[in-house]
Formats: sequence, structure tokens, C-alpha cells
Amino acid sequence: MERDPKKLVGVGVLLVTYAILSVIAVYCVFFSSSAASPAVGVAAIIGMAALSLVALVVSGQDIHVRANTNNRTLDLASQTVTFMREGLSQESAQAVCDLLLTAVTACSVAITDRTQILGFSGVDRKNHEQGTPIQTVVTLDTLEDGQTRVVETANALGFKGDGAKIKGAIIVPLVVRENIVGTLKFYYTSASRMDEDQLAMAEGFAQLLSTQLSLSYLEQQAELAARMELKALQAQINPHFLFNTINTIASYTRTDPTKARTMLREFAVYYRRLLENSEDLIPLASEIEQTERYLMFQRARFGEDSVQMQISDLGELGELRVPAFILQPLVENAVGHGRRPDGSTLHIAVTVKPVGDDAVISVTDDGVGIPPERLATVVDGGSKTGMGIALKNVNARLRGYFGSLSGLSIQSVEGEGTTVVLLLSEALAAPEQEAEELSKGDLDKLLEG
Repeated sequence: MERDPKKLVGVGVLLVTYAILSVIAVYCVFFSSSAASPAVGVAAIIGMAALSLVALVVSGQDIHVRANTNNRTLDLASQTVTFMREGLSQESAQAVCDLLLTAVTACSVAITDRTQILGFSGVDRKNHEQGTPIQTVVTLDTLEDGQTRVVETANALGFKGDGAKIKGAIIVPLVVRENIVGTLKFYYTSASRMDEDQLAMAEGFAQLLSTQLSLSYLEQQAELAARMELKALQAQINPHFLFNTINTIASYTRTDPTKARTMLREFAVYYRRLLENSEDLIPLASEIEQTERYLMFQRARFGEDSVQMQISDLGELGELRVPAFILQPLVENAVGHGRRPDGSTLHIAVTVKPVGDDAVISVTDDGVGIPPERLATVVDGGSKTGMGIALKNVNARLRGYFGSLSGLSIQSVEGEGTTVVLLLSEALAAPEQEAEELSKGDLDKLLEG
């Protein structure tokens, strides 16, 4: 990291001049016998005093400039709160980039998530459109290890065209709940412009944005939790499901009293689990057990051969802690939207497997599938149907509990069936390993940050 060359030259000239005047003053006052020496000595001393005064004035101006800079930084910080309130998006990232470009000596400012450019302002913007993949290897390295990088050569960036004007960069990670979710980047036309002030400003703004994203995340999770609690009750304790199940049980009291008693007992357990489950996380085996109860009522209503569900051997994964009510909505969607008009058996397969430290849960059915035009909006909230709302909520809750790399993906072929995959990032990571990593100094870094 280079210091400002103009400041270095100015300080050097000031010190050399001061030293020369000091030598002249000492020589004239103490060693020279010339009649003009006292006058020359006095002139040298006056010159030294003038230089001291200049230094004080410049220093005072520098303090004034720094004070103005600090005030400007605080003002910018307050403005970014408005933009980041909705989280990290293309709109918020672009607004922040435009704002920060006015406060730094960088020629460009960029913000990315883990895969693409979200915002870019300044030189070479036309080659850094929103939504395009990340172009620099050094950015991917920062996303991988979370280390701030100062790049002082154009070759390390590798930009072409107008981008060749960019000769250096400061790249800082954005971190939410110990997960690296993106980067803040300052680009420069000269490496000499990347002084310590710019590095401190880049790191400070990155930390500020990370904090704001964390607060936004907490606000969203609190709101989501309240909505999910109400939505779960409204969706599950609804007149249709309640009355249909009661009517089905009532019909069995005449034809099969033993089965009616079993269903009534399981129905009571089903609702008690639903209403009393206030834990954040429950064992996966419990979630599957609750889902099987739901299917028991549906088979009793539509016929024993109407729906068949096969579950892979859980093994130790049965104890995996997951958010309640993440599997049942997927099975409900399969039953409610996937059954064929001809009444043929709907087959559902639930598989759970480890992939490194991640856990992957998939729900596959051989139903009617989802039309392509509907599939495009069914997860992102564009779909206002019960299926779309359920999938969106499951996706949001997975991200909330297991980080931004987690979530839900869906594949479907119309007429053939649908597969929904849940990725629980780092869900199998050993707590001992996390504690060991923190003991190596990460905790100090977190506290300092």
C-alpha cells in the first residue's frame, strides 16, 4: 500500500529546508565572525519560524479536511441504511455503488454477491452489467477465504478495453452471520491512489454494509417467523382439511370402527404436534413422522392406493435438526397439485443424503408436473397460489437457519413429475471443528471487526 507521493515530497522538502536553515542559523550565531552573520542568522531563524507556522497551518487544514471527510462518511453511512434495508439486491447494490463513488478516490465501485455483479458505478461500467458473472479471480478468492485483498497490478485484474484503465483494486468481503455473501470493491486508475485511508474506508464501508445486511436479515426473519406461524395455522387448520378428515373418520365408524379409533387417535396427535411444537428445530425423523400422519388421512379419504410414499433409510440423519414444517408442505403440494385426473396411484419418494458437510433432502413425485411458464415463478414469489407461498416460505426458512447458500430448487417435466430439492448448507458440520477454528484467532478477528 503506497502513501500519497505528493504528501511525501512536500514533507521531505519541508524537512530539508528546515534543516538547512537550522545549520545556517547555528553557524551564523555561534561560529561566524562576519558582521553580517547575526542578521543572516536572524533571517534563518525567522525562516524556520515561518516554516513551523506553515506546518501548523497545513496540519490544521489537514485536520479540518479529515473532520469534513468523517462527517461526509457518517452522512453516507446513514444514507446506505435506507438502501440496504431490503437486503442485498441489484437495486440496493447499485444505489450504494453510486453513492460511494462520490466519497472515494476510486474510479469505480462495485458490489457482488457470490456469483454475479449486483452493482457497478464508474469507469468501464458498460462491461460490468448487473447480473453478469464475476470476472476477476481475486474476487472469487476473497469469496472463498474471506480475506481483504489489495491488487496493485493490472495483470492481476485482467480487464480489457476501457477496463484496461483500471490498474488496481481493494476487495473486501461482505459477511452476514459468518457467511460470506458478497464483496465490496474499489477500483483505481493508479495503484498510488490506494493509500491507507482508502483501505480503511473500504473496510469500514464493507463492515457497515455487512452489519446493515445482518440487521435486515434479522428483521426479515422476525417478520417471516410471525407470518409463518400464522400461515402454518391457517393453512393446516383450515375448514376443508378439518371437515374432510372428520367426515372420513365418521364414515369409518360404521364400516371399520377399529380404523376409525386409530385415525381419531392419530388425528389428535397430529394437531397436538402442530400446535404445541414451538421449538426452532426438530429432528428430521419427527418431521417425517408428522408428514406420514398427514398422508394417512389423505389415503383414508382418497383410497389406500391413491398415494404411496417411500422414504430412504435415514440412519443417523434421522437426528438431524431441521426447521419444523419444511417437508410436509412439499408432500402436500404433490398430493394437492400432482395427482392425475384418472385417479392412478401417485408415488412420492423422499431421500436424504449427506454431501460433505451439507445435507440434501429431495421429494420426487410422478404426478402431472408443472407447466414451464408456471415453474419460472413458483418459487420466487411470483406465484400467488398456495403452492407458491409454501415453497417460498420453505426456501426463506432454510436460508434463515442454514445461511444464504441453502435453499430450495425445483425441477419439473409436465406430464412426468416434479422433484424438489432442499439444500441445508453446513448442516452436518461438527461443532468441535467450529470451536477449534475459533480458538485459532478467528474469535479475536470477529471481535475486532
